[in-house]
Order: sequence, then structure tokens, then C-alpha cells
Amino acid sequence: MSQFFIRRPIFAWVIALFIILFGVLSIPKLPIARFPSVAPPQISITAMYPGATPKTLNDSVVTLIEREMSGVKNLLYYSSSSDTSGSATVTATFKPGTDVELAQVDVQNKIKAIESRLPQPVRQQGLMVDAASSGFLMIIGLNSPNHQYSEIDLSDYMTRHVIEEIKRVDGVGKIQNFGAEKAMRIWVDPNRLVSYGLSIKDVNTAIQNQNLPISPGRIGDTPALKGQQITIPLTAQGQLETVEQFKKISLRSNKNGATVLLSDVAHIEVGAQSYSFAILENGNPSTAIAIQMSPNANAVKTAEGVKAKINQLSTSLPDGMKFSIPYDTAPFVKVSIQKVITTLIEAMVLVFIVMFIFLHNVRYTLIPAIVAPIALLRNVLCNATCWLFYQCPNHVWYGAGDWDHCR
Repeated sequence: MSQFFIRRPIFAWVIALFIILFGVLSIPKLPIARFPSVAPPQISITAMYPGATPKTLNDSVVTLIEREMSGVKNLLYYSSSSDTSGSATVTATFKPGTDVELAQVDVQNKIKAIESRLPQPVRQQGLMVDAASSGFLMIIGLNSPNHQYSEIDLSDYMTRHVIEEIKRVDGVGKIQNFGAEKAMRIWVDPNRLVSYGLSIKDVNTAIQNQNLPISPGRIGDTPALKGQQITIPLTAQGQLETVEQFKKISLRSNKNGATVLLSDVAHIEVGAQSYSFAILENGNPSTAIAIQMSPNANAVKTAEGVKAKINQLSTSLPDGMKFSIPYDTAPFVKVSIQKVITTLIEAMVLVFIVMFIFLHNVRYTLIPAIVAPIALLRNVLCNATCWLFYQCPNHVWYGAGDWDHCR
């Protein structure tokens, strides 16, 4: 084979030029990450059961999910954890090379089968099934430099107006919120509750029965009297909105006309939905979210897309709020890529100098010197082809400047 190309140098040059051309065009097609994707893909299932203990979560939620997960295709193992805040997480790990999107669909189908057996509060909160890388790509903060807004105000704005916008950016897999939106907080006094002969169940039942959306219907709808020409839709306020309306919820009415209201046994206020985190940035009230990439996403492009979205959202921020990015791994990826290119150029120059010293001929030195970049571009073309057609998760250009090939 070598004699064939030696005797046909023009043909060899044409092939080399084609390899160089397609290799250069293939470089942008490869995914870029800070580290190679060597860990098997994972799917996380998060369930919320407010007020439940870890044992209650394990017995009524986690156990049901784990039993159903055993039949998922390509599953290696799963692990679970529960905490006192009423949150439970089940992490399913799959075989390397498994299509994460198909695995996520399989997990969702399995959960759908046992959803009816889960406790009502868990079904109301909803089960979240996410596929994302384990590390954080970046952390975005929202603070108030002039202390005009509290941490609860910032968290509520971040949850309602920012998170959903960032989720639409290509490459964003999961967002971990370190704050919480505003909610109606009802702090029950157990001593007052006992003195009135009531229980927590009575309080929950009263709130559910007196805080419901109402559809009153329409007046003049068919079947109607002859000559009826007007139909009027009715509206009624069923859901409570203010603290004063919640205070007037009736827990019990006696025959003598006495009424026990919710305000008699509880303190009611608008607060945070969860008090699991307390965040300050440079001493100022703040909130933050952490962004995790979707599997096989490009770290640099994802970070650029998130920053562009943040700049767009900054134009509509209320006065006194400001975005910040206290943690970002994308610059390290960019620096690593720059170092790889610099090292490659330096190596090529050194190779040329060393070979010229020994051969003492520019022509004889130039021919073997160009073999190295052609060989590298051939590997780029091979890896990009494998990535585009087979979606191999292990073809990643990582920080050290080497290639991690399919196994």
C-alpha cells in the first residue's frame, strides 16, 4: 500500500487535502465538556411530601418507585435518599451507551403505573423525572444591592419569571432552585388547637373545602324557555387570595352561633414556600439557581446561551434587582481548548526543527512534518462521524486536550 502512494504523489496529496478539509469542518460538530463522559447515564426522580418523615417517605413513596424501577431496560442499579424536609430522590443508573431520552421515557411510563397508589400530597406536588449531568455548569444569582427587596421577593421573582425562560435554552437539562416562591403560610398553634377540640385534619379539611375553584355555569343556557335570547356566564371567587380571606376560614360552628375561625388557632402570613436555604451575596439579600447540562450537551454553547438569555431578561428586571454569575465552568473549558491548540502548534514547530537538524533538507523535513496534523484531523473526522451517526457519549474533547474514544 505504501508503494502505491509513493508512486502516485498527486493522488496522495488529494486524499490528504480532503482529510484536512473534512477534519477542519468536523471540529465544531464534536461536543465539548470540561471532563470526558465516563460515568454511566443517570435519571433522577424527585418526590415532595410536605410534613412527612423520612420513614414515611420511604414506606409510602420510595419503596413503590423502587419496586417498579426493577423492570426498566438497561438499568444497572438505583439509589434513594430521603430527608426531613419532605423530599425524596431516587437515582437510577443505566448501562454506558444507553440512550438517556429513551431511558427517561421508560422511567416515566413505569412511574405512571404506580402514580395512583402514591399519597395524595405527593400526586399534587408531582413527580419530577430529570436527566442531567451530575456537576453544575454555572450558578446564577439574583440580588438586591440596595436592599430594596428581601430574599423571599427575589426567590419568588426568580421562580416565576426566570427559571422557565432558562429551561428553554439548548443544553440546559436541570435547574436546581436554592430559593422558593411565595406561599400562604399557616402556622398552627397546637395549644389553641387542642383547647378548641380540633385537629390538624380539621384544619386541612376546612382549607380544602373553602378554597376551591368554582364553575357556577351560565344563565339562560340550553335547554331554556322559549324566547330566551341571552346567555350570561357567571363568575364566582372560590379560591382565596389574601391573608384576611384565609383568616376568615370557618373551622367549626356551634349551635349557639359561635364560630371558630382559622385565625383563632393559627398565625397566617405570606412567606416562602420553603425555608431550606438562606442566601447572601457580598452581604446583600440574594437567591440563586444552579444549572446542570443535559447529557452530551456542549458546555461552551450552553453557557453562552444562558448568558444571552440573562442579558435579555436583565432589560425587564425591576429597579433594585441585578443578575450575577458567581460560579461558571465554561471559561475553564475555553482555556483548555486554547491550551490544546497552543500546545499543538508548539509541538509542530519543535518537530520541524528537530527533523530539520537531523535531515538538513527542508523538503525532506516538510513531508513527514505534515503527517502529524493530517493524522489528528483524520481522528477528528472519525470521531465526529461516530458522534453524528451513533451518538456515542464517550467522544468528548476534554480539558487535557486528548480524545476519549468509544469502548
